Amino acid sequence: MRLLFVTGSLVHGGAERHTITLANRLAERGHECHAAYVKNDPSQLERLRGAASVTCLHSERYIDLGSLRQLASLIARLRPTMVVAANAYAMLYASLALRWAGGGSTRRSTGGAPLVVTWHSTLIQGAKEQAKMLFYRLFFWGADCLVFVAEAQRKHWLARMVSARRNEVIYNGVDTAHWEPLGAEERRRVRVALGFADDDYVIGLSAVLRPEKNHLQLVDAIAALRRRGVRARALMIGDGPMRGAVEERARRLGVAADVAITGFQQEVRPFVAACDTVALTSFTEAFSLAGIEAMALGKPVVHSEVGGAAEMIRPGRNGFLYPVGDTGALVERLATLADPAMRGRMGARAREAVEAQFSEAAMVDRYEKLLIELETTRTKHEHLRRTAGAH
Repeated sequence: MRLLFVTGSLVHGGAERHTITLANRLAERGHECHAAYVKNDPSQLERLRGAASVTCLHSERYIDLGSLRQLASLIARLRPTMVVAANAYAMLYASLALRWAGGGSTRRSTGGAPLVVTWHSTLIQGAKEQAKMLFYRLFFWGADCLVFVAEAQRKHWLARMVSARRNEVIYNGVDTAHWEPLGAEERRRVRVALGFADDDYVIGLSAVLRPEKNHLQLVDAIAALRRRGVRARALMIGDGPMRGAVEERARRLGVAADVAITGFQQEVRPFVAACDTVALTSFTEAFSLAGIEAMALGKPVVHSEVGGAAEMIRPGRNGFLYPVGDTGALVERLATLADPAMRGRMGARAREAVEAQFSEAAMVDRYEKLLIELETTRTKHEHLRRTAGAH
């Protein structure tokens, strides 16, 4: 197959990482993969190793006609078997460009390329974003297939009339060989470099510091745990607009020395591996890549009850869930995991769960099968249409 992947940008985010992984792995399997991104943020460009071509559309506004024209020309030239768009903004561009390239129809000069949308969101915040969803819904309806990343997310959006001609659930997956737990000596070396003692209870959070990731709640939890006498320390892996607010909250609560922020990291694995457990405090997630990466590294995860968290975590076995925004419940779950024996058992089960259900190989297998099915269906329909036209 010749595949064109479209993203809003190549910023460091879960949807972008997911798309890059698919493009790289499907290219390794012999498919011709191309990529285009709308906004000029190439932060992850160097990871996109499998693409035969990569095009930045340099869009300077929400809908940039020049960028749409460029994408339509790319589609007309490549004649892709399939266009795969990540999230709603990329879907908008891909859908309009397919029609432009096809002279008003996505089934003409584009060779009838189906549009597949991968959808990585659950909660849409604010009146402006909700209004956009009313507009985007029309484009979801026109897509050939919509891929959700969790069953709970699928149910959430189908109840709100967000669907395509075909709707599927394919869980995110991680490379279990890459996300292998560190040996004791390497882990100790990383912790020493970060300034953590052997008996510190290090709680990680790997996410861009944005409001919806709710890093402030982990700061509050660290303060509460230390008041209990637990040697809890936070390692926030990443950077972002909430950094100043997080640092100010930590100072105000007297835990500035116990909240470390790494800043942007191209490779987060050694930092996550240095932690004892991982907290995901988000107000919204679909199916957290950071969560399954931590589980693959043998870390029990304490996750807010959002999106597909309950499909990832079995409470008391490989992690814990807690009600969104409930800091008291978060503190109780984290306090339980202050016991090294408890988190050791649960971390081992977390790794087992990823190997059994959330491996990258299984994810890519399912996408490849889906794309081949869609292409086969398209080919049959084209054959029937030509046969009918001949008569």
